[in-house]
Amino acid sequence: MERVTGIGGIFFKARDPKALRAWYRDMLGIGGDDESAMFKWKDDEGVENAPAPRGEGMTIWSTFPTTTTYFAPSEASFMVNFRVRDLDAMLAQLRAAGADVDPKVDEAPWGRFGWVMDPEGNRIELWQPLG
Repeated sequence: MERVTGIGGIFFKARDPKALRAWYRDMLGIGGDDESAMFKWKDDEGVENAPAPRGEGMTIWSTFPTTTTYFAPSEASFMVNFRVRDLDAMLAQLRAAGADVDPKVDEAPWGRFGWVMDPEGNRIELWQPLG
């Protein structure tokens, strides 16, 4: 059975993403670029499919404008990105179980992405990192 291997990112909508990122930077010390912050971590037991050398990984924190359609069709103000080992197997498993799986799969320099809606209408992003 395929399973989630970790949290790849947490994304949420903000009325003023730049100001909110500044607040998180100033109040909580969350740095990063103009769109997101990357939390690097190490796993003593090793991380499979890590986008970095074995044993290293990352979790992304990012704000999006309230007008984004990236979370659609969800109307939630957030989306969680979960890391998976085998995206195709995970999506097939979800389809077989009757889940609402987006037919689109995206390829990017840092991995492959797919999406599924949970029973309450929240969009979940699934990420198979390169490696």
